[in-house]
Amino acid sequence: MSYIAPIDETKFWLYEILEAKRLFSVSSFHGFKEEDLNLILSEAAKITSESIYPLNQKSDQIPAKLENGICRTTPGFGVAYDCLVQGGWTGISGSQKYGGMGLPSTVTSCFNEYFGSACLSFSLLFLMNQGQIDALENHANENIKNIFLPKLNSGEWTGTMNLTEPQAGSDVGALTTKAEINSDGSYAITGQKIYISWGEHDLSSNICHLVLARLPSSPKGSKGVSLFIVPKYIQNEKDEWLLENNVKAISLEKKMGMHGSPTAVIEYKQSKGWLVGEENAGLHAMFTMMNNARLGVGIEGLSQCELATQKALEFAKTRKQGNAKIDNGKGVILDHPDVRRMIIMMKSLTAAVRALCLDAALSLDLSKSNDKQVATKENIRASFLIPIAKAFSTEIGCRVADIGIQVHGGMGYVEETGVAQVLRDVRVTAIYEGTNGIQAIDLIGRKLSDSGKVANSLIDEIKLTISECYDHTDHQIKEMGAKLSKSLVCLETSLNWMLGQEDFNERLAGASPFLKAFGLILGGNYLIKAALKTCSLDRKSLAQFYCLNVLPEMEAYGAMSQSGKDSLYEYSDQFFGFS
Repeated sequence: MSYIAPIDETKFWLYEILEAKRLFSVSSFHGFKEEDLNLILSEAAKITSESIYPLNQKSDQIPAKLENGICRTTPGFGVAYDCLVQGGWTGISGSQKYGGMGLPSTVTSCFNEYFGSACLSFSLLFLMNQGQIDALENHANENIKNIFLPKLNSGEWTGTMNLTEPQAGSDVGALTTKAEINSDGSYAITGQKIYISWGEHDLSSNICHLVLARLPSSPKGSKGVSLFIVPKYIQNEKDEWLLENNVKAISLEKKMGMHGSPTAVIEYKQSKGWLVGEENAGLHAMFTMMNNARLGVGIEGLSQCELATQKALEFAKTRKQGNAKIDNGKGVILDHPDVRRMIIMMKSLTAAVRALCLDAALSLDLSKSNDKQVATKENIRASFLIPIAKAFSTEIGCRVADIGIQVHGGMGYVEETGVAQVLRDVRVTAIYEGTNGIQAIDLIGRKLSDSGKVANSLIDEIKLTISECYDHTDHQIKEMGAKLSKSLVCLETSLNWMLGQEDFNERLAGASPFLKAFGLILGGNYLIKAALKTCSLDRKSLAQFYCLNVLPEMEAYGAMSQSGKDSLYEYSDQFFGFS
């Protein structure tokens, strides 16, 4: 099968439901018009469908290899990378001041979805690059910006993020990589980092690593972490960036999926780097990149939803098996109720996460509004939505990919169809850039620290949808409103329970179900808004299906979110195998 970028679906959510035209009033995007967005979507669809997707299965079968210190990427990546560079796609989100296109996050997210569907392992290189550009733009001094950003935007150089160490995963404060100041004001970086996506490859002339490290005088823990930009090559006597900088990939991880993406163990030995931001404020600077990347990873989950759905639907429309007793049947397995249920489930969940991710991206863009009140509101809204978008979208990505295998039956379990690759590739999205458990902790911790103010503002948005449903003349729409209202009661009850717990461990025990509940009801809200906005029978039927088959999960997640810690900790040591 071929992959076809869902341009019409993208436009529907952007223009009809999310009112993306609000972007054009933001001064940062003055001059950017609807026709520009449409042209970009068309070009992105063309290049990803025609040039990138043919590499997807090859990236799975011929992974990156480290040979004599050189990382050889999947055949075809080099030509495709050059094509993307020539089209300016490497600098799509970067400021025009430093050679980027300066496009909104909303537009970048659309491109990332199409690219991820076409070849997820390849697209990760661009996501890392976008994140580094954002971090440098926001935190680096002007000298660093002038050196690095033009080359990162042009694609001549690429960027990575280096947080994790063998003993320091989610607990970043436990890192031991050290930084010592040099006489010229630069720093010597020494240590080892693991799980570095695209940490070594043969596509660009230089690889720039954003590295978290600790200065000798820094306090222990996360408050003593600084951020440095450490390139693979530095300047020689002729000011050419060709001098090796003692940055070495010592191995590549052998992984369940994402085979085309080289995940490196990187060793630094007195490697020259420069401070980004202030000393001991590295996490603040890195969180800029991580915030960008977390939304991007949510988009990755969406991308695999779309790919799995396209593959499953194509198979279900052509596979003949049995005879379903329905009117106007096509003689294919899509006629069968159970198969049709799975396909519609995939489409409804995909629509829900697409709306969620684009909504978060749009709020990020609107946070740049000249109206300070609007900017503040949207910035806080985006911050609240991003952990939900990351975790919920990737959870759903895994779920939809699994359903896609089931639709294919036995053919889903063999590699010929490529659907097993989708599940293997998407699985890591629930882990990296902060596990989904970490996202849930962030949600019930930092994001509820305002006593639930932002959460309740989103609840108010859902209440408006419910009110519209009740005012509608269509009885099916009214019923949707009633089901959404019932689900909202579950969410509000869980929210109030969370806010009422003095023991934070009580919250933590139900953090993940709470996040899932929030994602589920937001998805329902988007689909019902779509049904209200159009006269389309398909939109109404899809929303109705979601209300009948997905929203009922709210009750379970609501109960689990309030289950507390006792059922987790009331066990003997012997239960867990301690002597």
